[in-house]
Amino acid sequence: MASSPEDPVLERYFKGHKAAITSVDFSPNGKQLATGSWDTFLMLWSFRPQARAFRYVGHKDVVTSVQFSPLGNLLASASRDRTIRLWIPDKRGKSSEFKAHTAPVRSVDFSADGQFLATASEDKSIKVWNMYRQRFLYSLYRHTHWVRCAKFSPDGRLIVSCSEDKTIKIWDTTNKQCVNNFSDFVGFANFVAFNPNGTCIASAGSDHTVKIWDIRVNKLLQHYQVHSGGVNCLSFHPSGNYLITASSDGTLKILDLLEGRLIYTLQGHTGPVFTVSFSKGGELFTSGGADAQVLLWRTNFDELNYKDISKRNLKRLHFDSPPHLLDIFPRTPHPHEGRIETVEINPKLDVIDLQTSTPPVVDILSFDSTTGEQYQFPEKQFEDLEGRRIHAVSSPVKTTETTVRTLPDKGEEICGYFLNPSLMSSECSPTVLKKKTEDINDLPSESQRSIPLAVTDALEHIMEQLNVLTQTVSILEQRLTLTEDKLKDCLENQQKLFNAIQQKI
Repeated sequence: MASSPEDPVLERYFKGHKAAITSVDFSPNGKQLATGSWDTFLMLWSFRPQARAFRYVGHKDVVTSVQFSPLGNLLASASRDRTIRLWIPDKRGKSSEFKAHTAPVRSVDFSADGQFLATASEDKSIKVWNMYRQRFLYSLYRHTHWVRCAKFSPDGRLIVSCSEDKTIKIWDTTNKQCVNNFSDFVGFANFVAFNPNGTCIASAGSDHTVKIWDIRVNKLLQHYQVHSGGVNCLSFHPSGNYLITASSDGTLKILDLLEGRLIYTLQGHTGPVFTVSFSKGGELFTSGGADAQVLLWRTNFDELNYKDISKRNLKRLHFDSPPHLLDIFPRTPHPHEGRIETVEINPKLDVIDLQTSTPPVVDILSFDSTTGEQYQFPEKQFEDLEGRRIHAVSSPVKTTETTVRTLPDKGEEICGYFLNPSLMSSECSPTVLKKKTEDINDLPSESQRSIPLAVTDALEHIMEQLNVLTQTVSILEQRLTLTEDKLKDCLENQQKLFNAIQQKI
């Protein structure tokens, strides 16, 4: 069916990752986009023309999830390396590392007030962290298999999680208890999310389905079978009226939740689509997948005549009106005014001169809190899409010098930084900085900037003292535990003696 002015359109491609895209998120101000990838990097993209993209180097395995904090001053990432990282999303890229779980971490999610962070892991647990104090708060254990996703409700009172144990659980953050359980007996949910008003949850199923439950009455409202492959991710439009889904069948689907039907099929990726997200205002959405491309789309929903929509909504006061989120999902298809068929949009056929964004990339090397070392990459030349000779990174070489690689402009440097102690997790063990720097002959000396020796010595001394303090506290805790155990034994023995004397008397 021919497209109309209010149909979604593909605006830009972003190219820079070297492997599949696993997660995307818009900054709260809508001016930047963060992405995570199988290539172990995070990237921060600007929508301004000719702006640089930043590649954050720090994780040692696949980045599985990225999310901006509500204020946009932090960027959280989860990885298969079992850690969470908090980044300051700027050209310096300061970061701190949380040794969060005993298995790969699958998702991160900030509460709406930014005070808490929820993480889900293949160790079968969900953990909640205090962001102001940078410390662990509590764990939620009830799942019996890998937890794939955990999300806060808009008011922060609930957490929804999904697992490969084929259940979706609702948790009360006040009493830390599981208060609801939805079982999916066919497949498991890859992704779950609350709708904007917090009354419903939607699940993206490995069995190709999308389901929406009303958590107030524990009723399945809508059940969509519109994909021919597993559904990997979904995102609610801020209005709550639309839901977009990403699937391994290579398509994105937009569902009209008020009318309970599929309205758009978007075909822009070559291969499975793993992630999708609406912008905070809902005017844009972005998607990423196995083709390592990030696609930026404009919804154009705001061009619809909302007076007409209001009139249609008023009709729902009648019992014969089309179902919506307060009703059980329809058993048979029902009409969508002016649209009998689903609109299919294939931008590769419709758009001839689509804007492709391959910006120069700045590599920002994160300080590694586990080894006290930086990662630095020897140069390797290759040609970019326009045939220019530029430099790329290859296998890592350890060094304590802070180096930033600018691609392709070799003249500009941006100095990386060590961890900001104020961002340090209480569960992160301080480590001693290594002073020895390996000689790297294949890097031009002008592209390196050394930390002054006095600063390095001071940092080393501070870290050594922190190590001593940590060990001292650990020994004191062990002694206190032994003392408590001895006291408990003494009290038990005293009680036994007292009972024996009483019996004799």
